[in-house]
Amino acid sequence: MAELLEESGQLESSTVKIMRTAATVKGGRRFSFGALVVVGDRNGRVGYGYGKSTEVPSAIEKAQKDGKRSLQNVSLMGGTIPHEVEGRFGASRVRLIPASPGTGVIAGGTVRAILEMAGVTDCLTKCFGSTNQINTVKAVIDGLGKLRMPAEVEKLRGVDLEKTVIEERVERSRKFMSSGSSSSTSVATDETKPSEETPEAS
Repeated sequence: MAELLEESGQLESSTVKIMRTAATVKGGRRFSFGALVVVGDRNGRVGYGYGKSTEVPSAIEKAQKDGKRSLQNVSLMGGTIPHEVEGRFGASRVRLIPASPGTGVIAGGTVRAILEMAGVTDCLTKCFGSTNQINTVKAVIDGLGKLRMPAEVEKLRGVDLEKTVIEERVERSRKFMSSGSSSSTSVATDETKPSEETPEAS
């Protein structure tokens, strides 16, 4: 469940996992908690944080502060990513594949939390290797950091690129949505227009 971090409503956080550890001491066992949190504005900025404390709320608060410090920008094309990419960390690999508008985020809970906080609404994902949640989060962040928009690649290489399949799909969906909204508006105006009364024959 997302939680607002700022009163302006720009930054939200989602707790991915709470971990409990126990240390055996002379008087018994001493428990401590670790919190893994994802922070983002659902508009192209996302980060993650990890915090530890003897109490859960304190651990989450520390993780949120850590996440706000690690925010990074993500290149988005509409509601999806501009191209396929693979992020790695340790033994974890996560492949992110762009999807057509309306597909939704097809991912597990950990990957889904990061993509939703970044503002991605349509994406296919696949995890390989270790599914450790901390490593998976870092792998997804690594993949998102590798994303580049076509304009950036053109500027770096000094060449003109053709339109990608993803660009065409996003443009088609925008045209379809705009035409659908205009047609619904016209139908609404026709329904609300008063009918002209035919004059009676004298």
